[in-house]
Amino acid sequence: MSNATTPGGDVADRDRRSPRTVLLSSAWMGGTTSLVVAHLAADLGGADQVDVAIRWDDRDRAGADSVEFMDRLGYDVEVVEHGVRRTVDPLSASARVRIGDSETSVARIDTPEQFTLPLTLGTTTATTRIGFSSAATTSALMAVKRLGFFRWGRGDRFTRIRRALLYAPGAGGVAQVRIDVRHGAETRTALLTDPAGQAHLTAVGAVLGVQRALGVDGAPAHRGLSFPENTPIPKAVGAMLAAHGVELTDEPGSTRMPSA
Repeated sequence: MSNATTPGGDVADRDRRSPRTVLLSSAWMGGTTSLVVAHLAADLGGADQVDVAIRWDDRDRAGADSVEFMDRLGYDVEVVEHGVRRTVDPLSASARVRIGDSETSVARIDTPEQFTLPLTLGTTTATTRIGFSSAATTSALMAVKRLGFFRWGRGDRFTRIRRALLYAPGAGGVAQVRIDVRHGAETRTALLTDPAGQAHLTAVGAVLGVQRALGVDGAPAHRGLSFPENTPIPKAVGAMLAAHGVELTDEPGSTRMPSA
């Protein structure tokens, strides 16, 4: 994603001129995490800092392309911290965070919402991290990273090997994402849970995106370019997710992860 300023004008200008509806929803799990950020930000009155922590369930029924993000682990991650864009190593800035009932080790990955939230919500620090239900999987991935495999093995010839490191679909798992949003001195934390797994959660994000583009989600259709977090009905996000079997719950006692 490019910077907001282009020879043709900024995002808002292009948005006003476009007669078409374009919704870019490639954020994690079909944009569902960005919808939750918008929901929390509406309650707080803004979103200065956003931390997304994903818990990848090794038992999940996942398609081969579900681990496509592994292909990005050999490239620096562009992030926004304190309003400044910079690049960091993938799988860096590790932290331990409670996601649901589990303490999970998480580290940075490259996801689109880290670009879009500063553009759309004015977020000054946006970070997305991922961790795994198996401690052995986490340890193995970090060990491979320390060996430099994701740097020297990032070409097409190693694609199958990279994805095989994580692609091991099971009988079924639960998709869980923790989202922390801070505005001023206040922080809200929510847990996004899909008992049907990550494929279902992504499909829900796609359905909600289509409904937004068509204007059949309870708000008028929007013309021009937008992202999931631009939803005009952020306080309805919980009910929209629940209609598809996805749970959104408030988490008490928020402890924010470090931003670096």
